Amino acid sequence: KQWYQRRVRAASPLGQAVMLTQEKLIKQGAEGKIYETTFMGRPCLAKVRFKKAYRHPILDEKLTQRRLTQECRAIQKGRALGVRTPTVYFVDQNSSTIYLEYLRDSIVLKDFIDQQSPGVVTACEAVGRELGKLHSGDLIHGDLTTSNILIMPDGIPVIIDFGLSTTSALVEDKGVDLYVLEKAFLSTHPSCEELLEAIWVGY
Repeated sequence: KQWYQRRVRAASPLGQAVMLTQEKLIKQGAEGKIYETTFMGRPCLAKVRFKKAYRHPILDEKLTQRRLTQECRAIQKGRALGVRTPTVYFVDQNSSTIYLEYLRDSIVLKDFIDQQSPGVVTACEAVGRELGKLHSGDLIHGDLTTSNILIMPDGIPVIIDFGLSTTSALVEDKGVDLYVLEKAFLSTHPSCEELLEAIWVGY
């Protein structure tokens, strides 16, 4: 296994992520970069957490590994709770990379709302139900925005980006999670309060 990882990593233009071929950077956030690529012949997304130069190297490595583990566990826990999340194909701790299912046919909830797509109210109610499942299982997302929720062609929401997730049974923590969503929602979609209300109805 170690030989296999070294071999494919050396062949990667990134020089760090396992089985990355023909990488295409599609998004960069505060914690990492998202690449469109393939894994074992299938389309996927590779989320690569990069080093923070302002942190001590040892501390940075420990924090990165901890958050990588937390994110993977949160994704799996979400699925166990009945919430649709991307499938995790592989985790390379050496390069701090997660290989995730690429949901090509999905649309980001933000765009779904902006385009005034048919069924948007129903979709928002479904989003609320999925968030309710997360909180019923004491899973706090930590970064709920309309950019971290996808809508599939069948209307089923997919919750993504669990990089800041935590586990807590405290009602206050769940309230903060929803407060973050409310602020982000009203900032991005100030004239769509009825859709936010639909999320609360579903929740």
